[in-house]
Amino acid sequence: MRELVENALDSAESISELPDIEITIEEITKSKFNTMIGLVDRERVDEALYDDFESSKAREKRLAKEARFQETQAKNAALGKKVKDTPAARGKGRGEASFFRVTCKDNGRGMPHEDIPNMFGRVLSGTKYGLRQTRGKFGLGAKMALIWSKMSTGLPIDIKSSMKGQDYITFCRLDIDIHKNVPHIHLHEKRENNDHWHGAEIQVIIEGNWTTHRSRILHYMRQMAVITPYAQFLFRFLSDAAEKNLTIKFTRRTDVMPPVPLLTKHHPSAVDLLLIKRLITDTTKPNLLQFLQHEFVNISKAHADRLIGEMGPDFSAKTTVNSLTSQQLVRIHQLFRQAKFDDPSGNCLSPAGEYNLRLGIIKELHPDLVATHASSPQVFEGHPFIVEAGVSIGGKDVKQGLNIFRFANRIPLLFEQGADVITRTALKRINWSIYKINQQQDKIGVFVSIVSTKIPFKGTGKEYIGDDITEIADAVKSALKQCCIQLKSKIVKKLQAREQQDRKRNLNKYIPDVARTIMETLGELADESPPKRPRFDKEDEELLEKINSEEVTEMTFRDCLTQHVEQVDYEMALEYAMQSGVSEEPREAIYLNSLEGSYKFVDFQSPAFVFRFIP
Repeated sequence: MRELVENALDSAESISELPDIEITIEEITKSKFNTMIGLVDRERVDEALYDDFESSKAREKRLAKEARFQETQAKNAALGKKVKDTPAARGKGRGEASFFRVTCKDNGRGMPHEDIPNMFGRVLSGTKYGLRQTRGKFGLGAKMALIWSKMSTGLPIDIKSSMKGQDYITFCRLDIDIHKNVPHIHLHEKRENNDHWHGAEIQVIIEGNWTTHRSRILHYMRQMAVITPYAQFLFRFLSDAAEKNLTIKFTRRTDVMPPVPLLTKHHPSAVDLLLIKRLITDTTKPNLLQFLQHEFVNISKAHADRLIGEMGPDFSAKTTVNSLTSQQLVRIHQLFRQAKFDDPSGNCLSPAGEYNLRLGIIKELHPDLVATHASSPQVFEGHPFIVEAGVSIGGKDVKQGLNIFRFANRIPLLFEQGADVITRTALKRINWSIYKINQQQDKIGVFVSIVSTKIPFKGTGKEYIGDDITEIADAVKSALKQCCIQLKSKIVKKLQAREQQDRKRNLNKYIPDVARTIMETLGELADESPPKRPRFDKEDEELLEKINSEEVTEMTFRDCLTQHVEQVDYEMALEYAMQSGVSEEPREAIYLNSLEGSYKFVDFQSPAFVFRFIP
């Protein structure tokens, strides 16, 4: 499902179309699956032959145990206690194999009619010698789903596709000959496209376990909705058991899309010996000078001349690249690793954008506070990378403590979290308490997205980024600290506002008693017979007369004291804010897109908003 969804996103983004993706997983019972492949169900004759055989006595024990468990569960539910989720609770003991029809439909570019068989039915070796930030990990894409289908069910996959402006839809049913690496086409035809749809719809039937992986799939979809708030996802699970049916819609929150990643050339310090040989095989440049100047970034003509001079007497600017010996290629490679080069630019990268990351967090988690930060492009081993981070406090469906969301090239990383550089940085390198954040009790969301032309994955599954690259570890720590600094300012303001409210509440609590006491005292003075010599000045006499005439009452004193408390409270809060520097808001940069290309509008971008101006 990951391969299909990520391919769908790439396809829509490649034509600057806001992604609209539908994912359906339909459960197929073993009986229905057998009917699909033309296999007649057969009742068991010798029960003892099967792994799941149990004697009648053992069956009675199991059923009695399940009955007692169900009774305990019902009592716990009635008392409001937590109900355990176990196979017995779900009414499933020894389950049989389950099959699923997985369908992914998008509104992307589509595929040319004649290319579809080879695109899905042939595993090709890579032919690109440029670099580009890509979502994929292995380069196999939907072929992985086709191969798994071939291994688990033996059934072909169905593909529908139509490109923009086409009046037909291509339908192709095929599987792959794994040994010969060629597609086996069952059906390949054109159909009417009355709805003018464009995109692709891929349907594959596989064996799987929904019960085990349900939470992982929904967690993946939620994380994908965070990092791509400009996409709309509709996820459905269909089953003959109505209580298992599920429909979740992750709605689009913005129409601001990241730019398409640009193809760039290799940086000299990032190439290995095999890549140099492949570049020489593919290049159209005849001599060494032009090869160095045009096949790599950050090598000018003058720099190339200096490099050739450093290689030794066996090299010259006019040396033909095809005549280079293995020893000479090793010399070039060694020089590339030792010489100084300018760092590559990060212009080829396409991060999600601080604005989109903030929107995605707000949309899916509804936090009380959120802060985001995007680093400037940095470099490791000749590859540019950008780190975007977000930290949230509170929210729905967020547990206490650290909730870590990891992304690499804008796709979620779900497994092997403990060894990841993001997890280790959040747990061990950030002192949350100095930012007024309680790591144990607060609901903390930590979001880190790393984009690069090369993600340094570790492990065969490519599910985590190693903690051994100092440049990335430092960038992740710096980005998270910037988010925490922003949050500290907001948290201090909330604490200040709470203290101000408590102070005002305490003062207001005594206003009625104070007003009553003042009124009683002045009332007694006003009732006294006038003395021979004046005891009060003119203003006091006027006040006593107003009390006698009931022009001034207890409510008058209450109103005056309330106004005074408001004024004093405001002045004290302002003085505290000025002394502590809390009143100074951090300034945020606003970015303006260039007018190059076919833009029909201008976006003023900041981390918190995008203002779109349409001339």
